[in-house]
Amino acid sequence: MSNNPLLSINDLIDFPAIKPEHVVPAMKSLIADAQETLSIVTQDLTPATWDDVITPLEKKTLALSRAWGAVSHLMSVCDEPELRKAYNEALPIVTQFWIGLSQSSLSQKYKAIKESDGFKNLSAVRQRIINEELIDFKLAGAFLPEDRKAELKTVKETLAQESQKFSENLLDATNAYGLLVDDEKDLAGIPADDIAAFKETAQAANQEGYRITLQIPHYLAVLQYAQNRKLRETLYHAYVIRASELDFDGKFNNNDVMRRIVELRAQEARLLGYKNYGEVSLATKMAKTPQEVVAFLRDLAQKSLPQAKADMAEVKAFAKDNLGIADPQSWDLPYASEKLREARYAYSDQEVKQYFTLPAVFNGLFGLVQTLFNIRIVKDNAPVWHPDVQFFRIENDQGEKIAQFYVDLYARPNKRGGAWMDNDRTRNRLYGSLQTPVAYLVCNFAKPVGDKPALLTHDDVLTLFHEFGHGLHHMLSRIEEPSASGINGVEWDAVECPSQFMENFVWDWTVLESLTSHVQTGEKLPRSLYDKMLAAKNFQSAMAMVRQLEFGLFDMLLHTEFDSQKDNILNLLAQVREEVAVTQQPDYNRFPNSFSHIFAGGYAAGYYSYKWAEVLSSDAFSLFEETGVLNPETGKKWLNEVLAVGSSRPAMDSFIAFRGRAPKIDALLRHSGIKPIAK
Repeated sequence: MSNNPLLSINDLIDFPAIKPEHVVPAMKSLIADAQETLSIVTQDLTPATWDDVITPLEKKTLALSRAWGAVSHLMSVCDEPELRKAYNEALPIVTQFWIGLSQSSLSQKYKAIKESDGFKNLSAVRQRIINEELIDFKLAGAFLPEDRKAELKTVKETLAQESQKFSENLLDATNAYGLLVDDEKDLAGIPADDIAAFKETAQAANQEGYRITLQIPHYLAVLQYAQNRKLRETLYHAYVIRASELDFDGKFNNNDVMRRIVELRAQEARLLGYKNYGEVSLATKMAKTPQEVVAFLRDLAQKSLPQAKADMAEVKAFAKDNLGIADPQSWDLPYASEKLREARYAYSDQEVKQYFTLPAVFNGLFGLVQTLFNIRIVKDNAPVWHPDVQFFRIENDQGEKIAQFYVDLYARPNKRGGAWMDNDRTRNRLYGSLQTPVAYLVCNFAKPVGDKPALLTHDDVLTLFHEFGHGLHHMLSRIEEPSASGINGVEWDAVECPSQFMENFVWDWTVLESLTSHVQTGEKLPRSLYDKMLAAKNFQSAMAMVRQLEFGLFDMLLHTEFDSQKDNILNLLAQVREEVAVTQQPDYNRFPNSFSHIFAGGYAAGYYSYKWAEVLSSDAFSLFEETGVLNPETGKKWLNEVLAVGSSRPAMDSFIAFRGRAPKIDALLRHSGIKPIAK
């Protein structure tokens, strides 16, 4: 067992050494260690103090969390059959431990610490951790009668398994599809580098011609650029029926999985004494009630819908008058929108993409954070899980290491779609010396073709900055209590603020220019092209706004007003679309079946937080606009008042400390180019 790489992770994880057969033995061993420590710290004879209860157990649970986090990370980036089997065998064991811990007599020790004379002598950060943990204990059912506690434990264990099944079905359905195109003429309009990627994908599958998958770079290339309408419809249909009863004869069908997840969450809420799961979700967020969230979303919709409807009417008219598409459908809109953008602003995403070579984007991004936060990012070495992965180190102005991070940017089979940041290690001093943070930054961009560097769209650059914003929030923390360091403990509807904040820089000329180097000539992005991009910045922004509001409203209503015994998930979505959407989807659209954010990604009754946090991030960035976008003093203030403090205080307190007042919605509407209709 001593050669199990998951059992003694002292510094960086040796990913190549981790094998499926290591997973279950390591989890059992680490859980046994934690259980033994739990038994000791919860004895009646053990003093109810931070040092006697929290510190010893935290050492054990952090070791378990980090090892399980490494396995979970590998599942998201290298989902192979044997690893999946081991993961699913370990999942109930790990889930049972965490639920058991949260329902154990440890809660009584926390209560005793809170009520002790020594509580007032703890630091403000430790006092906040105790208070927040007591809320978490309540939500875990620690204070319920034993029979309800056991029932809740079963519910939570089953939920974890159902969420994992949802993810597996979606990944398998995505990977199972491949459209082989024989004649390149059928790919007319699609950029040459994307066509080359299709060809490489076919060759990798030992096929002739061009293989198009449902990986996002392939899908968007077809929907946005393909002149072949039938091809667009074919790929759109395959994409929107993923993991449904319409897909592969229902082999990967998520219908029953979704219903069970919603039922289990409603059951969890009832056991905890809440009216619905929305109330459970909001118990640890900035927003206080589901009604507040729904009102927030509907208010934004009311302000955005007139412009969104006008945008939709415009693109439909353009499609009819200029493209010969009399009745544009969902698979026509991305194509028509791109053609309209090109006609109006005389540039295309493909033209811009030639300037965003990955090395130039990294250089510009690293230069930006060096200016704002007085840090330096340098290439580093570490054992990695795939040859494409890069590793970096962040240093302070004295050359001292303050954090490290992995970057895994390209789409590939057996890798979960989307983009995310996750933490490997949190800043702490549990073992005497300082342990610095380590993060994962994962995206799904198109791989480089041939000997050229990878090319990013402007949207890709926004995504990279977004995830790097999460990474900075985690890595630049100065809090050394793991429970409050970095993103840990930050209210879910505030955690997107630092990430969305970073996106604003991708529209500033000085920053944007620094991110570019033409793939052929090395020239910077011309100011004339930037001016066109800026003019088009809010092109169809109201349509994008209501699309996100549709997702958020559907999510909250699903977890508050939906009755899984008599209601239908697709009917609820149709009602929401009738209220806030401007795009009419075909009847076969099965969007919920792939909505992993809320069914498998932690955003249940919390998807609204993207827009909630965008209000915060837009208002925060407006101070940079007032003082200078590259103003080091404003950057230092953002670092000191938001990034560095983690969850050591409420997110609203951090925002007000930075901005000098409560947030306003004005900046978000202005940045989105949305002008509410005057009443």
